[in-house]
Amino acid sequence: MSTILVTGADLAPQAIALLEGHQIVYAGKTPTEDDLVALCRAHDPVAIIVRYGKVGAAVMDAAPSLRVISKHGSGTDTIDKAAAQARGIEVVAAVGANAAAVAEQALALLLACAKSVVALDARMHAGHWDKATHKSLELGGRTIGLIGLGAIGLRFARMADALGMRVIGFDPYAANLPPHVTPVDLPAIWRESDAISLHCPLTEDNRGLVNAGTLARCRRGVILVNTARGGLVDEAALLAAVRSGQVGMAGLDSFAVEPMAAGHPFQGEKNFVLSPHIGGVTGDAYVNMGVGAAKNVLQVLARQAATN
Repeated sequence: MSTILVTGADLAPQAIALLEGHQIVYAGKTPTEDDLVALCRAHDPVAIIVRYGKVGAAVMDAAPSLRVISKHGSGTDTIDKAAAQARGIEVVAAVGANAAAVAEQALALLLACAKSVVALDARMHAGHWDKATHKSLELGGRTIGLIGLGAIGLRFARMADALGMRVIGFDPYAANLPPHVTPVDLPAIWRESDAISLHCPLTEDNRGLVNAGTLARCRRGVILVNTARGGLVDEAALLAAVRSGQVGMAGLDSFAVEPMAAGHPFQGEKNFVLSPHIGGVTGDAYVNMGVGAAKNVLQVLARQAATN
């Protein structure tokens, strides 16, 4: 019986059912590289389903039978794809499985920023009534710039369009865009957007894409939403821009280092709305991602078996 290693503590029952006939080994909620190497040496899995932790060359070399690494979700930046390619190991992702969940989280963060939801809630609980002094931002008629127009970005674009926003987007790989999305170049995103939402994968080319230089080119008071990857944002530059008012509000679900450590500069800082990378963590997405990851494993193994 071949083994499949899951870099997490569980998998949706629907996914487990698909993998019947394979032994499933769980690495736990916070596996280190050493944990994964040890498990690979002990069990020599044919497949790894990646939920948490990083899978690099050392993990791959500890599993001589490894044929496929399947992401429980859409972002594969925690997998060393060059090392996998060099070893003939396929890397696949459950693209779109969590698109609805993440797009909804982006909308929630956008609205929380524009409508001061968190700050007003705290004031109300403290016994205040700020109706005479507070004005929220109306999103209808304003421009939102999307960086990344994949499954999540396009779903979010529909939501923004429904709010009456002008939707512009940058994605060099996108084609056949719907009429409510106007494709633009990256400089236009910084120049024209009243709010910017990130929906692109993290690569070495776009790491630190949102930085002091790009933020300085934005409209003063811009809202930034990031439900993609923390590495896209220079966090020190964002903090300075929020404090100066160049960025009006930031709604963030992803961070450079996760989990966020105690004492992070964003903590306790006004004009930041924070969530712990839970955009894709819903009951429905948990099932969709697990099933997608399991199906991808089985398809790759079946295809390789057919060609051998």
